Amino acid sequence: MQIPILTVQQAADRLKEGEIIAYPTEAVYGLGCDPANEHAVRKILSLKSRREEAGLILIADTFERFQSYVQPVGAEQLAVAMASWPGPVTWLFPRALGVPDFLAGTHATIALRVTAHPICRSLCAAFGGAIVSTSGNPSGAPPATSPEEVANYFAGNLAGIVEGSLGDSIRPSEIRELATGKIIRAC
Repeated sequence: MQIPILTVQQAADRLKEGEIIAYPTEAVYGLGCDPANEHAVRKILSLKSRREEAGLILIADTFERFQSYVQPVGAEQLAVAMASWPGPVTWLFPRALGVPDFLAGTHATIALRVTAHPICRSLCAAFGGAIVSTSGNPSGAPPATSPEEVANYFAGNLAGIVEGSLGDSIRPSEIRELATGKIIRAC
């Protein structure tokens, strides 16, 4: 089944309509949706056969887009995260009250990354907010590194794919705990 190729603006429009799209990230093709749309988030979890308890990563083009998802942190902690952004480091910030479990899982934190990838940055800017970003593959399968691979995994379940080059990373983003600096997943 053919999946439509979308411009960044078309992809942002599909996100606003509650749809799921695929797009290139720093290392792999990702799946994205509006984090405020529970139906779309749950569809991504289902497509990937991913447990809700695990939580998902949100990406944005600026830290300000994450304000409603995080509790205030100290200036030193924030400076550490900001020094790595934009870039391929995902930080676990203390989760704000009201952030649903379908986004953060069973964690007291939420995973956030200010992306350096130009298409991801443009997508977040056109959407006007943070988006869910998870690797474009079913759990346990190799990550998709091309539009064809992501289409093979999810044909018929995506509103479209934004084509473009992957970033320079060879593995998904590093994940660090903001409170301790501990590396949860190395890149």
